[in-house]
Amino acid sequence: MSDIPKNIKRLLREQAALAYEEELRRALAPLAAAFDQWKEGKVSSDTINDMIHEFHQGPHRDLYSRYNSKMYEPTIAYAIVKGILDKEKVPRELLEHLARLIKHYEGNLKME
Repeated sequence: MSDIPKNIKRLLREQAALAYEEELRRALAPLAAAFDQWKEGKVSSDTINDMIHEFHQGPHRDLYSRYNSKMYEPTIAYAIVKGILDKEKVPRELLEHLARLIKHYEGNLKME
C-alpha cells in the first residue's frame, strides 16, 4: 500500500471499517435472535454459550482476519460487489481506484 495516495489509503480504511461493521452485524443477527429466545426461556444457557463459542471461533475469526489483514483493496472491492457496501455511498475516487478489482470480482462472482 506504500504507493497508494494518502487520501485513498484513508478511504480504504474507512470503508473497511464500515464493511467490517456491516458483516459483523449480519453475522451477529442469528445470535441476537437466539438471545431473544433465551430470554423467553426457549433456549438454554448452555446452547447460548455454545453458540457464542462457535461464533467466536468461526465467523468472528474469519471477519477479523479479512478486515485486519491490511489488504484493503481486494477486500473493499469484494464488499462492494457483494453488496456489503452500498456502491452509491462509496466515494467516487475510491471506486475509480478499485475499478479493475471490482470488474474482476463482478466477472468471477457471476460464475458462482
